[in-house]
Formats: sequence, structure tokens, C-alpha cells
Amino acid sequence: MDLFTDPLWRQSRAMEFLLTSLVMTVTPGTGVLYTVSAGLARGSRAAFVAAVGCTLGIVPHMVAAITGLAALLHTSALAFQTLKYLGVAYLLYMAWKTLRDTGALTAGQSGEAPRPTSGVIVSAVLLNLLNPKLTLFFFAFLPQFVPDDHPHAVARMLELSGYFMLLTLVVFAAYGRFAAAMRDHVIARPAVVTWLRRVFAGAFAALGAKLALT
Repeated sequence: MDLFTDPLWRQSRAMEFLLTSLVMTVTPGTGVLYTVSAGLARGSRAAFVAAVGCTLGIVPHMVAAITGLAALLHTSALAFQTLKYLGVAYLLYMAWKTLRDTGALTAGQSGEAPRPTSGVIVSAVLLNLLNPKLTLFFFAFLPQFVPDDHPHAVARMLELSGYFMLLTLVVFAAYGRFAAAMRDHVIARPAVVTWLRRVFAGAFAALGAKLALT
């Protein structure tokens, strides 16, 4: 299957999907914030690992949308509120953890030892996993590009989700790479590190508050 040559797709619809996905991934959110903080704290490798983790965090939302679990979140206030407040709690936890770190800027553990790759990935996955808006986005967005009578609707949704995940990985990795390139300039200035740590903690808290008010 090819997104641009499939007879059920016109080029305008393909571009619409890609442009909308690009806007979604480029717009700063929890994933971008985490990836940038990883790049500033640990360098380009940690930033790429964080980008991979954020991309993997999309998988549960994709599965929920395709299997219909997102419909439950859409219709059940209790289910949506439960997931939402779990996300709020985790964002506030990230804010507290970032603020209390008196070492280099990081959204993870402090200290001189590099943070394990698994820890970075788990934190990144949880950030996206506990974001109910991402599930509802897939639930509302993907069906618009898959005709009701499509003989392979599930395969097509998987294909489109794959494009979205690839775009997410590329954009987040670019953010992280840029942050890593600025790392030496930041780490060399303790006052800047302190200020940025507070900014990132405040940003996580603000995102948590925004989610709580959704």
C-alpha cells in the first residue's frame, strides 16, 4: 500500500493528512518538552531515546482508536476523567521532579551517572500514554481518511498511524538535536540552568493544569 498511489486517495487528501499531522507534531507539548529537556541534560543520544519513547507512547492510542476503545473514552465521562487525572498527576510529578533537581537540567533523575535508556523511554511513553487527548485525536482524525466501505480499513488506519509516528519521531528528534547542540552553552552557565529548570518545571505544571481544565 502506498499513501500517494492508492486509487482511493487523492493527492490533496494525502497532503491534508500530512500537513495536519505535521502541525500536531511540531506544536510544542509534553513530548517536545521532555525531548528538549533530555537533549539539554544528557545530549543528543538521550534526546533521540526520548523521541523514540514518545513515539512508542503513540501505539496504545493508535490501538485504542482502531479497536474502538477510544469510543469508550468519548462516551464515558468516568473513563475519560480517570485517564485525564492520571495524566495530570504524572505531569505534576514531572514538574516536582524537575524542580527539585539541583544538578544539570533534566526531567529525570539527577546525578552524574547517565540515566538508563529504559528509564528515559518509560518516562516518555508514560507522558504520551496518559494523554487522553491523543486518543481522542486518533479517534476523530483517522476515520476521516478511511472510507466506510474500504475493504482494508484496519490496514489503512495502521498505515496512516505509521506515517504519523514516523513524522513524530523525525520532528521530536530534530527538537532534541537542537537542544543538545545548545547544551554546552547552557551547562556552562549555572544561573541559566537554574532558570531553565524552573521554566521546564513550570511548563510541566502548566500542561498539567491545562489538561485538568479540559
